[in-house]
Amino acid sequence: MPFWASPQGPDVRALVVDDHPLIQEAVSNVLRRLEPQVAIDVAGDCEGGLDLAGHGTEPDLVLLDLSLPGLSGIPALKLWRRRYPGIPVVVLSAATDQQTVLAAIGAGAAGFIPKSASNAVMLNALRLVLAGGRYLPPEVLSRSGGDEVTLPRARQGTTLSIETLGLSERQAEVLKLIARGASNKVICRELGLAERTVKAHVTAVFRALKVTSRTQAAIEASKLGLVDLRR
Repeated sequence: MPFWASPQGPDVRALVVDDHPLIQEAVSNVLRRLEPQVAIDVAGDCEGGLDLAGHGTEPDLVLLDLSLPGLSGIPALKLWRRRYPGIPVVVLSAATDQQTVLAAIGAGAAGFIPKSASNAVMLNALRLVLAGGRYLPPEVLSRSGGDEVTLPRARQGTTLSIETLGLSERQAEVLKLIARGASNKVICRELGLAERTVKAHVTAVFRALKVTSRTQAAIEASKLGLVDLRR
């Protein structure tokens, strides 16, 4: 049975996988503000969450704690991505070091939300993910354990620019929006382009950066100093 659901049927079905009842309730309260009608299921461990997703209606969104009894951490995230590649998984974590964030994003998370984040930040992040974007927490990427951490910049001995990568000015704009987590639809709206044109630009960006995903493109562009994920 859903933890909470509208009697008229859900617009969004979310699954919260966390073993702390207070976190389950807090996250559920945020989810109830996400859509007029939302169904929320909860599970206390990875196996329970997978069981709920496999024997009921698949969720539109999974919020996964990295510290769970049994299977947990990045292996749990990777299992979710293998089992349900079409469902966006947002990581919830008390750990906010840069290594954990990048590992989660690299393993396919659609976003990373610190448990210390405000309700407003969490709500906006979830809206972005449901719209097809990807949420990267800039305050976490720029700080680790209270000490400033500089994101990797241009590789030693390498001076690359948008021009030397062979990208047009418009493709550079597309890359910046990708780094902000924007979906193709959002990019269409922001730049006033047709979806087919945006897809072509995204393909060109991937080819220039030698990557296969939006997350990889954002991280690679940051390493090369082309974008700043902290902004």
